[in-house]
Amino acid sequence: MKYRFHWNKWTRKTHYWGAFVIFIPIIIIIGTGILLQVKKEINWIQPPTAIGKIKNNPSISFDEILTIAKTVPDAEIHSWEDIDRLDVRIQAGVVKVRSKNNWEIQIDTQSGTILQQAYRRSDIIESIHDGSWFHDKVKLWIFLPTGIVLLILWISGVYMLILPYTVKWKRNRK
Repeated sequence: MKYRFHWNKWTRKTHYWGAFVIFIPIIIIIGTGILLQVKKEINWIQPPTAIGKIKNNPSISFDEILTIAKTVPDAEIHSWEDIDRLDVRIQAGVVKVRSKNNWEIQIDTQSGTILQQAYRRSDIIESIHDGSWFHDKVKLWIFLPTGIVLLILWISGVYMLILPYTVKWKRNRK
């Protein structure tokens, strides 16, 4: 007896089981993705960029930036090892100092004044979004396959959407 492959049955089963398997990771990806889309509109997620005294050349040195950053107790900065990155915005006249504990200090590049200090949640949300917050293996072995399964679900969903129209079109041609 010869077995006949049924695309319609296969796509429905793939769609059903695929959606079931990726339910939890996809909820995490969609939820954090929505938060990342609005991160610049919601100060709780990412502090807005302050505007300093704008001139073409910053007048404070890296040593002065470190000294100023050390004065913010919440950032827990004692040396350069406690700093994750510096984000220099020449056009805004500000340097953003991001500590390893996710505090952000915005310093005026001319006067050295602290313009703003706030907790930055966007980096944590991004690491949850890509799965690296849980573990690097979770990122590669759960979140990456979830993306691939989601692509397959999309393709099978498009197939199931188009199928009735193609059947109707073939029927009308005869």
